[in-house]
Amino acid sequence: MTLEEFIGSNSTEKRMETVTQALEELLVAAQNQDSLTVGVYESAKLMNVDPDSVVLCVLAADEEDQDDVALQIHFTLLQAFCCDNDIDILRVSGVGRLAQLLDQDPEDEPRDLHCILVTRVNDVPGRTGPIRDLNGPGRTGPIRTHPGPKQTGPNRTHPGPKQTGPNRTHPGPKRTGPNRTHPDPSGT
Repeated sequence: MTLEEFIGSNSTEKRMETVTQALEELLVAAQNQDSLTVGVYESAKLMNVDPDSVVLCVLAADEEDQDDVALQIHFTLLQAFCCDNDIDILRVSGVGRLAQLLDQDPEDEPRDLHCILVTRVNDVPGRTGPIRDLNGPGRTGPIRTHPGPKQTGPNRTHPGPKQTGPNRTHPGPKRTGPNRTHPDPSGT
């Protein structure tokens, strides 16, 4: 290993430690402010009801979870929903560390820590605190996982329904008559 390789790998490790510390501090602060939703199903319910309140979605899986097909399907659906609603996603490992961090008592029934949502602090009446800065429209930081600037409003681009023909927003029934957009096989 050359000096450049050693310095480069050391720098990456330090950045990962910084991101890990920032995430841990964020989760503890959010838990103290009742701004966490824990569990795959609970998270899906919240995102369905109020996706604008969600700041960050943390998806956690260890190596033994990689073969859990149901969990991977849930992750895929949650990620798609997050991308459609401009919710930042962070994939992590270390479900056990999350349990320690969130003070899960080993005596209690284990919570599903595979999905954790951090919600806006100002959505909870009377609450303010250290994670308030994440609520702004230009939020940025080391935890972003999807590329590019965040786009909102009617001109944001996302994979929507395929449009065909003049002003069609869904496949729908085929049009007939003078405004049809497909060739008529009968020739009429």
